[in-house]
Amino acid sequence: MTNNAADHHPGNSVAEGSHEGDFGCSLVDLRTLMELRSGEAVARINDTYGGVQNICKRLKTSPVEGLSGNPADLEKRRQVFGQNFIPPKKAKTFLQLVWEALQDVTTDHPGNCSHNLPGPGEAQAGWIEGAAILFSVIIEKQFRGLQSRIEQEQKFTVMPQGAVIQIPVAEIVVGDIAQIKYGDLLPSDGILIQGNDLKIDESSLTGESDHLTVNICSPWLMFSLPLGASFPWLGTHVMEGSGRMLVTAVGINSQTGIIFTLLGAGEGEEEKKVKKAKTQDGVALEIQPLKSEGPEEGEIGAAGKLTVLAVQIGKAGLIMSAITVIILVLYFVIDTFAVQRRPWLAECTPIYIQYFVKFFIIGVTVLVVAVPEGLPLAVTISLAYSVKKMMKDNNLVRHLDACETMGNATAICSDKTGTLTMNRMTVVQAYVGDTHYRQIPDPEAILPKVLDLIVNSVAINSAYTSKILPPEKEGGLPRQVGNKTECSLLGFVLDLKQDYQAVRNEVPEEKLYKVYTFNSVRKSMSTVLKNSDGSFRMYSKGASEIILRKCTKILDKNGDLRVFKVKDRDEMVKKVIEPMACQGLRTICLAFRDFPADAEPNWDSENEIMSDLACITVVGIEDPVRPEVPEAILKCQRAGITVRMVTGDNINTARAIATKCGILLPGEDFLCLEGKEFNRLIRNEKGEVEQEQLDKVWPKLRVLARSSPTDKHTLVKGIIDSTVGERRQVVAVTGDGTNDGPALKKADVGFAMGIAGTDVAKEASDIILTDDNFTSIVKAVMWGRNVYDSISKFLQFQLTVNVVAVIVAFTGACITQDSPLKAVQMLWVNLIMDTFASLALATEPPSESLLLRRPYGRNKPLISRTMMKNILGHAVYQLTIIFTLLFAGERFFDIDSGRNAPLHSPPSEHYTIVFNTFVMMQLFNEINARKIHGERNVFDAIFRNPIFCTVVLGTFAAQILIVEFGGKPFSSSGLTLSQWLWCIFIGVGELLWGQLICSVPTSHLKFLKEAGHGTTKEDIPEEDLPEDMDEIDHAEMELRRGQILWFRGLNRIQTQMDVVYTFQTGASSLQGALRRQPSIVSQHHDVKHVSSPTHVALSSVNSTPTTSAAAAAASPTAGSE
Repeated sequence: MTNNAADHHPGNSVAEGSHEGDFGCSLVDLRTLMELRSGEAVARINDTYGGVQNICKRLKTSPVEGLSGNPADLEKRRQVFGQNFIPPKKAKTFLQLVWEALQDVTTDHPGNCSHNLPGPGEAQAGWIEGAAILFSVIIEKQFRGLQSRIEQEQKFTVMPQGAVIQIPVAEIVVGDIAQIKYGDLLPSDGILIQGNDLKIDESSLTGESDHLTVNICSPWLMFSLPLGASFPWLGTHVMEGSGRMLVTAVGINSQTGIIFTLLGAGEGEEEKKVKKAKTQDGVALEIQPLKSEGPEEGEIGAAGKLTVLAVQIGKAGLIMSAITVIILVLYFVIDTFAVQRRPWLAECTPIYIQYFVKFFIIGVTVLVVAVPEGLPLAVTISLAYSVKKMMKDNNLVRHLDACETMGNATAICSDKTGTLTMNRMTVVQAYVGDTHYRQIPDPEAILPKVLDLIVNSVAINSAYTSKILPPEKEGGLPRQVGNKTECSLLGFVLDLKQDYQAVRNEVPEEKLYKVYTFNSVRKSMSTVLKNSDGSFRMYSKGASEIILRKCTKILDKNGDLRVFKVKDRDEMVKKVIEPMACQGLRTICLAFRDFPADAEPNWDSENEIMSDLACITVVGIEDPVRPEVPEAILKCQRAGITVRMVTGDNINTARAIATKCGILLPGEDFLCLEGKEFNRLIRNEKGEVEQEQLDKVWPKLRVLARSSPTDKHTLVKGIIDSTVGERRQVVAVTGDGTNDGPALKKADVGFAMGIAGTDVAKEASDIILTDDNFTSIVKAVMWGRNVYDSISKFLQFQLTVNVVAVIVAFTGACITQDSPLKAVQMLWVNLIMDTFASLALATEPPSESLLLRRPYGRNKPLISRTMMKNILGHAVYQLTIIFTLLFAGERFFDIDSGRNAPLHSPPSEHYTIVFNTFVMMQLFNEINARKIHGERNVFDAIFRNPIFCTVVLGTFAAQILIVEFGGKPFSSSGLTLSQWLWCIFIGVGELLWGQLICSVPTSHLKFLKEAGHGTTKEDIPEEDLPEDMDEIDHAEMELRRGQILWFRGLNRIQTQMDVVYTFQTGASSLQGALRRQPSIVSQHHDVKHVSSPTHVALSSVNSTPTTSAAAAAASPTAGSE
């Protein structure tokens, strides 16, 4: 240890004896200490422990160098003080889940008599439903794996042995020294031991929406707090500034952990609340594909439209099944007792009852066929597959519905730095001593005293976490760690052959007298040092035009200060700053100011402090455009998506970068505005935003420079709320700063930067870009469109099956008194083929062709006129074949007829051929269903999807087994080779028929209608509309109506999906609770305020539906780009 042993404990030796005896503080002592507030806490620390340094000594840690990293010591700390981990809720057993499913009202409904009827072979088919359930559970497990990955990737910065490293949050122990900075979500409780301009949002714990300003009264003590909170607590947000804290409580022993354990009994209530709002838990994926949350009323996503469509189909199926049963019963009664004049004999009653039961089973079969059970599964599979694949494309999806919504995006508001550019900043020009250097000047060309000012200003007035490290590979570029702008300035110092680290060693962070950290309001950073003679020197850096306005002096070529007048500044802007900016360079000004020792200034008066500065130098920083970005933006423009750049940079720099990217095109009438001008154009005399004025600006706006996070939020909200154009805009936004939270929350899809983004921004987002690259957003668009198309492909296939099967079952039953397709055969077609088909069609990989069309729009129907043409066209072919085989098949194949067979007769070859041909046609129509926009080549890229090939071949093999060996359970009889070949030949005819359908122009078929629009606000009675429309899913509202219980009661697979939903909510992991905690924020931020202590987050859908990121709106001064 380099520190004095009297001040800091000399190491982390592990002594013999009891665990708590090894440390001077017990677990109970620390828990009691963390419960205290304000002056009480100060008194306890000073009176009981003798100050923070003594607490560090008792915990055997150093406030400067942290823990030694000894594995035995770390393990002992975990045993004594606990792990930084909240145990998950115990998972329910399988039998408990089954019991809960049996309590469901839909399983008790009379409509479910079909489960209890003695249908032939019904019992033997039980495995089919079980397989569907197990398959669904496997999908849920995939989500669990993804959630675990999110949790494991959450890391925090600590200082073992004085080194600054990042470790997983779960590995933090009591005694660690953690570095905290703006945007962080604190992973544990602790005592602040050093801080710079620190502001903490403790609304998640206290309910207070105001930000807590932390003032340092002495080097290691921080207890001068106007709001009374003495410690940084787990789950609280650092809204501004930076510092170091001593970890004093972790996991269930932290204040949040204690409350969490108290709330353990109330977790069931949280489950009920989860559907009401978008839960910003920051860790768990919301596996709720039937929920859509568009900001505009009456608009729902594909999943919601599917639900509505399923309801409508269910109604039609119920009517068809009822008519089928009525016709069968009437035909039997009239034919038996009226035409044949048979008396009702008591001994014949069991026979008649069996006939009636058979008719009822046929009716239920028609209903089962009519209801598209596979639709919810298709949505889940498509989203699950897309989310997993998007991970490889650097998109970490936090909310499933964002995946599909992104496919409809019409506008993207993107940051510049790091997203469109490489975020590898380098100083390439400098203006020093009245000389503009077009490249890095030689150190000899700069006077030593000026050189010292530059080195000290850069080294001291930067976050000490920013540094330049040697390259990882020989010959590579030096590694930039921390803020990239600061790294470019540190690199500038190294290029001048100077050593910034020597200055930092001489002036450690503890000696910094006052720090004004960078934020979106200041757009500058300043650091004050106290000199040995009692005077002060302040170094400042920031946007050149902002700092230069505050400069009254400048260093001349002799290194002396001369007066810097307004006309001098204007000339410098014109001759130095604008030429730099027009080359796409970011300009930063370095300045300083000396304060005399006679009277200490009022450091809280920022306007006075940040004036009368002396300019040292202005540097031009280059951040090259990512080479792949121009092509990605061109793809967006071809896809009908408008890309806008929203940046805090100079307008000339922004315009130059936008031109290089292709956002601004030569000769086009586009707007480039600064934040001030933007606000002047859109606000009235009272300062309120006028939507009408905003509608005149945003359609042509392409670049918004010198913008604040508030400007970004205003722009996003204005575009979303606008009624200009045929349909509402769907807006995606990127953000990285704490105050980007409101804009990310407001956007239809919020993208947070995975590298540069703060925890607050990530918590407010829907998708995290793990590489901070704009091209990843384009991939998200492609995947989103692919999800919509995949669902449509499955829908086209499913509805063709359903239309044909219903008509065959209905017509066949009414004419032949029996259904040509038996109940178990229907289960095979309905559950297995539909499940397999959803897996095959919902896992089609996306192609670049998806970006060659414009966005569908939120209200586009699921079933287009082309799809309707395909569904009806293929239905005509299949019905013609089935009815031909049904009424003439026995003559064609020279076999016995299966029509009018007596009760309980063995399976016939005739009906087996009908069943087999039906399945073969579906199998080949599945290939047709791969294309939904009228494309002819249905085999295009078929081998890119091995799942599809496996499913088709697997289904064919299973069909062979069922036909040849299914016997009575499947009502099938073995077929000859020639019969098989005819069945396959008829199935192949589907492909040829599909080409014929493609030849018929859709525009000529005026009678075709679209379907699957979803429910709009006008479709719902006013008395059913709740006050908070934004939180209601209209499809779910439709489902709640009483008569729909008939449909749901008879929907066989839906009951089983409820079991899966219980799996999902009941066994959700809580392991990520330490990583992200939702906050309670005031109603001023348009977020529902929760006054009860529900701020303890669960890393699953059990979380309180509050949105911590919106808390960022409470401060206008948190950091931006």
